[in-house]
Amino acid sequence: MTTGFYTHADCTLHEMGADHPECPQRLAAIEDRLIAAQIAPWLERHDDAPPATLEALERAHSALYVSGLRQRGHFEQGYEWIDADTLMNPFTWQAAIRAAGVAISATDAVIDGHLQNAFCSIRPPGHHSTRERAMGFCFLGNTAIAARHALDVRGLERVAIVDFDVHHGNGTEDIIRGDARVLMVSFFQHPFYPYTPIETADNLLNVPVPAYTRGDVIRRIVSEQWLPRLRAFAPQMLFISAGFDAHREDDMGQMGLVEADYAWITRQLVDFAAVQCEGRIVSCLEGGYNLSALGRSVAEHVRVLAGLDV
Repeated sequence: MTTGFYTHADCTLHEMGADHPECPQRLAAIEDRLIAAQIAPWLERHDDAPPATLEALERAHSALYVSGLRQRGHFEQGYEWIDADTLMNPFTWQAAIRAAGVAISATDAVIDGHLQNAFCSIRPPGHHSTRERAMGFCFLGNTAIAARHALDVRGLERVAIVDFDVHHGNGTEDIIRGDARVLMVSFFQHPFYPYTPIETADNLLNVPVPAYTRGDVIRRIVSEQWLPRLRAFAPQMLFISAGFDAHREDDMGQMGLVEADYAWITRQLVDFAAVQCEGRIVSCLEGGYNLSALGRSVAEHVRVLAGLDV
């Protein structure tokens, strides 16, 4: 079985100014590293996913929010401020619905058995986008939208979302909170943006960690907390909100992970999915802003997804 690499040119059209860390060059850095590491030839590439429909978006977001965001994006030049660090340009809506559409297409391909798993190199990211609000560089909850598609359209009964971004995925949590069909497990630096309360619920496993946490601690969290909870839940498919800003070279956070940690985490998830989920994984890019560290970390993540580490 094959690993898919999903992306789209529309995802590079959104930008928030020359000095903004969430920039189109992030996707180029990933592709350059996959080529340099000789991983790209082993992947099945897809560049033609359709944009997400309004119906698909409204499985995760309110119709009022989706309509408002769509209308807000109708301008011809410049930027529209969303919050203190998030802006729209005239192409943001186009990029955002394409990113969500890419995640949905990857989900369909994996469920249909055309691919074993897939990595979605997409932007803008999504895990801070709540049901009713854009924030934290995020406009639409790509991973949550794909997960709801798997449940509501493709008929799966249980899916899990794993989030290893340095920031708490408050938007994904807001969307899936109380949905017994979805388990979300995560670690994140705390206290830190987005400064949301640490909630407990039957379908949430939040593991806050202090600044400067290194890989040995994270590996214990995965082994001792994540995996037992995932096994008990027994999902039929695994979604990953893959943020790489917990890397020690990324100044958007203060954690101490390195490429080998991302490879190790991915191997645990691949092994779990092989037993529990028929191997089905869709991973969607979230954070990661040091371009070199991002490219190297994604390459190791994808290397493991593709089974090139064995």
